[in-house]
Amino acid sequence: MAAPGTPHRTVKGTVTIDGHELTITNPDKPLWPEKGITKAQYLEKLGKLAPYLLAYCRRRYLTTIRYPHGWEGKSFYQKNAPEPTPPFVKTAVLQGVNYVELDSLPTLIWLGNLACLEFHPSFHRIGETLPAEWVIDIDPSVDPEPRIMQAVQLIGEILDKMNIRSVPKTSGATGVQIYVPIRQDKGYTFEQLRSIGHFVASYAVKLHPRLFTIERLKKDRGDRIYIDYLQHWPGKTLSAPYTPRARRDASVSTPLTWEEIALRPDPRDFHLLNIEERLKATGDLIAQCPPQDLDQVLSVIGGRHA
Repeated sequence: MAAPGTPHRTVKGTVTIDGHELTITNPDKPLWPEKGITKAQYLEKLGKLAPYLLAYCRRRYLTTIRYPHGWEGKSFYQKNAPEPTPPFVKTAVLQGVNYVELDSLPTLIWLGNLACLEFHPSFHRIGETLPAEWVIDIDPSVDPEPRIMQAVQLIGEILDKMNIRSVPKTSGATGVQIYVPIRQDKGYTFEQLRSIGHFVASYAVKLHPRLFTIERLKKDRGDRIYIDYLQHWPGKTLSAPYTPRARRDASVSTPLTWEEIALRPDPRDFHLLNIEERLKATGDLIAQCPPQDLDQVLSVIGGRHA
């Protein structure tokens, strides 16, 4: 593979990746000026993230957010595959939308060249209707929110008492998501996972009413942290593990250990300029968490089994 991050002094260049020639336009365009990250450098970082990011986008319906003029410029959501679509890019149609399947490095670099700075995959795999994992979104109502890591730790403790192993990950923005790998042979439904999420969220609100809320409307939340168990649903998305985010610090959605959560890290500490070094040290923390059997929990709370 030719290194996509090699600096260019021309308006256009080409790279060959896995036998496919890609045109790179405006490689010197600053995408995160404050961090000194140009498009060429961004593509280089995507190349390093690819083995991790692709694992959570492969066989999914992908929504991207494009920022043609950098993270602070105007942006738009891209659901339909951009035209012209190169022959190596796989697509899949769902409800009339022709989604990109992000399953290869050439596809990732092609999207990066189009200034796709964020990658948001579906919760279910292409051609399937059951969830591929379970995610709870912990969403602060104010920014900054110094209590966010404390809140995540408390939710993690509730899950732990329910014998559910989980992995917290920064959203790359202001929130944190709790990621639970699930056993695929069990055939858990979105409805079942939502029933567990409602139980966990309601219990957390009962224990810590000044900290948590499940009020859907922002105007009703005050400064409380919203436990969004409803977002995990067909047709909805959240930031993929290891996706960059269009934030000033070029932050990356990063899985953490529970020991790290206890140290109250700042989500902005994990960004494009240091994520490669971190991943060399930690590997993929989500992949290291065994898929969870939720049968016992469902039997206790009365969640219906498919």
